[in-house]
This record gives sequence, structure tokens and C-alpha cells, in this order.
Amino acid sequence: MKLTIALFGITREIVGRPTLELTTPDGHSVQNLLAELRQQYPALGKLSSLAVAVNNDYATDDTALHERDEIALIPPVSGG
Repeated sequence: MKLTIALFGITREIVGRPTLELTTPDGHSVQNLLAELRQQYPALGKLSSLAVAVNNDYATDDTALHERDEIALIPPVSGG
């Protein structure tokens, strides 16, 4: 299946573009996606945290992904 992932903040800087398209096996989970992304972009693995949103909701590692899902990587945010 083909996934489109929106990238924000430092994730956009690491990957070098605002969106990323990946072809993955059907039934891929958030955990599988993160493992694949960290392999392709090792700097993502160095982030203190990295949340994934699927269809505008924070997703857990076992959330199954589908081709038309809206997926976003949400990097750690600091502020005061």
C-alpha cells in the first residue's frame, strides 16, 4: 500500500521535504512504520520522542495503517 506522511518541525528538516510517500505491505502498523523510517533516516531515532497521528488522532504502536489514512509525524515540542 502507498502511504503519505506529513512531516513537521525537525522531522521535515531531517527528511528534507514536507511530505514523504512510502510503499509498505498491507497491514503495516505504526510501529512498523516508525521502524522503517528510523532505518531510512537514522536521525529520527535520535529524537527524544516522536508521536504519530492517524486521521487526526494520536496513534499507538499497534494502530493498523490503511492506504488513505492521513498520517503525520509529530516531533517533540518545547516551549515556555
